[in-house]
Amino acid sequence: MLPALQIIPIALLGQYLAAWPGGALAAFDALQDADLSTDDFSFYTSVASVFSSKIEGENIDLDSYVQHKRFGAPYQPDYTRKVDDLYEAYQYAQNHTLTPSTLAEAHKILSRHLLPTSQQGRLRNQHMYITTADGRIEYVATAPTEVATQMQLFLLHG
Repeated sequence: MLPALQIIPIALLGQYLAAWPGGALAAFDALQDADLSTDDFSFYTSVASVFSSKIEGENIDLDSYVQHKRFGAPYQPDYTRKVDDLYEAYQYAQNHTLTPSTLAEAHKILSRHLLPTSQQGRLRNQHMYITTADGRIEYVATAPTEVATQMQLFLLHG
């Protein structure tokens, strides 16, 4: 069953439109990267990559990663490899239209050092969860029987 879409009440529409005079898309298009960024390096993509990786349990700090990515500071490959993959996947996603095949390709890139090749770019078919350091379940992913449906919804509304 598809979840119902929630529409902004008409009473709030004027206030919403006033907050985005040129429209939300124009505001989004006007966003600029941080001064620290260059043609080959995005500070905000680095921030997203580091903190997404931390959620998954990677032990990396933002300063070290920026030093690595922006200035070429040498670190052990195991320290930066998974975050580098995520950074590359984010860049790929920013430059490609969302389709089932581009989503699969982004997944292949980000899972390069996480999953066996046979599972990269494919829908998950097992249960997944994230635990805290003391073993409590902190997050339970969508049931494997629902992944395909949820991905269709994501592609439809993403």
